[in-house]
Amino acid sequence: MLHKKTLLFAALSTVLWGAAATQASAAVVVSLKPLGFIASAIADGVTPTEVLLPDGASEHDYSLRPSDAKRLQNADLVVWIGPEMEAFMDKTATAFPDAKKVTISTLPGVKPLLMKGADDDDDDHGHNHDAAEKGDEDHHHGEYNMHLWLSPEIARLSAVAIHDKLVELMPQSRAKLDANLKDFEANLAATDKQVGNELAPLKGKGYFVFHDAYGYYEKHYGMTSLGHFTVNPEIQPGAQRLHEIRTQLVEQKATCVFAEPQFRPAVVEAVARGTSVRMGTLDPLGTNIQLGKASYPAFLTQLANQYSSCLKGD
Repeated sequence: MLHKKTLLFAALSTVLWGAAATQASAAVVVSLKPLGFIASAIADGVTPTEVLLPDGASEHDYSLRPSDAKRLQNADLVVWIGPEMEAFMDKTATAFPDAKKVTISTLPGVKPLLMKGADDDDDDHGHNHDAAEKGDEDHHHGEYNMHLWLSPEIARLSAVAIHDKLVELMPQSRAKLDANLKDFEANLAATDKQVGNELAPLKGKGYFVFHDAYGYYEKHYGMTSLGHFTVNPEIQPGAQRLHEIRTQLVEQKATCVFAEPQFRPAVVEAVARGTSVRMGTLDPLGTNIQLGKASYPAFLTQLANQYSSCLKGD
């Protein structure tokens, strides 16, 4: 039975890829909005970019809708991090031909830059999970932190990979794609410098983030995270964990705790209540930013502003 299903899927896939090939102008389809920031800058004026994950949804618990599957089938190019991050599109993306897919986590230049995931370094912060967080321990993105779009360096490598694939697929648009990549790299370099300057005075100011997403950004800009509330943002931290965090906020003189727009900040408010710690919000998906040539630099800048608005001051 399973064999028949596999054959049927393979046959259906062949038909669908054939149908997609007959479409004159199908889109670049990306899993997450920040990947759309990168892809839309490279594909600008060549082909549209579409994002699967809706604004306000979480990549941690999303399920593909029939309309999403159709967009993937019609795509010229699919861009995603990899199965450790977007489990919701693992089977679909794996079946997609390598010639029409960019898997960012497996790019040769990216592999040496991968950081270990939180499950491997929780002990560094002295965190002990209580029973209420058993679900947290079961949630893995694999061995590495897969929030790769928060690294400016990985974003540049992703842009190059998207450019190279699109040149193969649309050689007639090489000049435009080359110009777009050059613009992206120049804008990224300028923004990277500005963000570095903005965040430099904040080095040494400690804070907690809601979930372990920001390691690449923090490492790149020398930020001082004291830890995170949870590995899996779908799982509320247990009472013992919240008590530990509250103790650390006071003992380590944390300046801020950061919530996220996708998740209710009640747990953050509860921990910060009665302390001098300020509350801020970090948006790791750039929810309110529109796709376009300048959207990834705008994303880096917005995060910097969100950090600094809470951390600056006495």
